[in-house]
Amino acid sequence: MPTSPAQAPTVPAHVLPHRTPAQLLVVARHGLAEAARTRPDGLRYAAAHLAALRAAAALLAARARPAPTRRNRITSVWVLLAAVAPELDEWAAYFATGAGKRAAAEAGIPRVVTAREADDLLRAAEEFVTVVETALGLAHQPALDGLHQPTRLGTPDATPRPGAAAA
Repeated sequence: MPTSPAQAPTVPAHVLPHRTPAQLLVVARHGLAEAARTRPDGLRYAAAHLAALRAAAALLAARARPAPTRRNRITSVWVLLAAVAPELDEWAAYFATGAGKRAAAEAGIPRVVTAREADDLLRAAEEFVTVVETALGLAHQPALDGLHQPTRLGTPDATPRPGAAAA
């Protein structure tokens, strides 16, 4: 991890959040709680994905420094996260793959995600927020009640965990 601002990776100034990392993590935690209460499945998936985005933004706010650039190129938060925090590149790839489903769910496309996919993403987002809190040295809250339970009784938890060894 960079120890001085001169060593911090740079990102376009217009993509850096205007909140502190701690504020963004509080908003991410609230988003997780909202996602846990949300139905239908697509909206739960979208809310969980947005919570993960806010956690990624917190890490960018803490570790990156602004660099002047033109605004003509759109850069994904997940691409920036992988550049600024290479140790989280598997998380970035995992959430980047869900961005299309999140957009479809937000657009109201029915049955774009299953209940299982929404529950799995919610568990992964909760774990990711905790990983970011730990990486930033901020106190983290315990997992939300019931968040780590399987979707259906007797169904194993198949949530992919970036960095975990394959069975």
